[in-house]
Amino acid sequence: MVEDPSSAALRTALGQVRSEVAKAVVGQDAAVTGLVIALLCRGHVLLEGVPGVAKTLLVRSLSAALALDTKRVQFTPDLMPGDVTGSLVYDARTAQFSFREGPVFTNLLLADEINRTPPKTQASLLEAMEERQVSVDGLARPLPDPFIVIATQNPVEYEGTYPLPEAQLDRFLLKLLLPLPAQDEEVEVLARHAAGFDPRDLAAAGLRPAADAGVLAQARAQVARVQVSRDVLGYITAVARATRQSPSLSLGVSPRGATALLATSRAWAWLQGRTYVTPDDVKALAHPTLRHRVALRAEAELEGVTAESVLDSVLSAVPVPR
Repeated sequence: MVEDPSSAALRTALGQVRSEVAKAVVGQDAAVTGLVIALLCRGHVLLEGVPGVAKTLLVRSLSAALALDTKRVQFTPDLMPGDVTGSLVYDARTAQFSFREGPVFTNLLLADEINRTPPKTQASLLEAMEERQVSVDGLARPLPDPFIVIATQNPVEYEGTYPLPEAQLDRFLLKLLLPLPAQDEEVEVLARHAAGFDPRDLAAAGLRPAADAGVLAQARAQVARVQVSRDVLGYITAVARATRQSPSLSLGVSPRGATALLATSRAWAWLQGRTYVTPDDVKALAHPTLRHRVALRAEAELEGVTAESVLDSVLSAVPVPR
């Protein structure tokens, strides 16, 4: 398959997006790449990291580099579904109800500390995430395109939190881990702040749009043409099925998870400049695509087994097609 000549230009534009984000966010290259893959796949992302590792800044920087609209919702125990999706408001002048859009009507919705709100409010996002619409008073209201939810959660603070149910976790395309920065990266963060960097003023940091929704739409069309052989499809299926048979897991990867791994592998292959998917592409995206779709047995957890180690075992055990 001959690559479309425009692919290189599109990849260059998305590479410049990463460079623009780097003007505000030090390190976290893997997370930036993951967010770009999510946008190419129109999938949602769960960001996990301790407070202070620039999760919010990362999303704001990405939206600025792509000229996309972004809104942030701080999820709290008293947040109501209508606070996210919008609600009907009575207008006394016209004696009629009108719909007031909630913050979900945006391109990048930052759902901050999503596990701090009760399941009822968490569930209000499910229709938006799956159908890309909000139904109020019997009317379906479409959301903008692109639309992705980028939810954050703190991995160490469990008091007053409501763990996301498996059905909702499965709707996140990727779970990205934001680690603490290395020492030299942390020094660079301090140096930027000492030089006057203001995270609330990204324009002053020199951050400019490098691409837009049109570029993303063209790139998505290119990703959809990336070829996947029957052998690679069989490999993805075998990886998913192996998780269901793991003695350490009470819940393996669903068919939706296998489909997600197919999508992210295609996007990664395209970003690498290829028109076909290899087993190495599948391996590269297996952890971020599948780590939140498996559930450990209690006894395995007590023995120190992690989702990451189970996935490592599965990837080393499943035969790789030649």
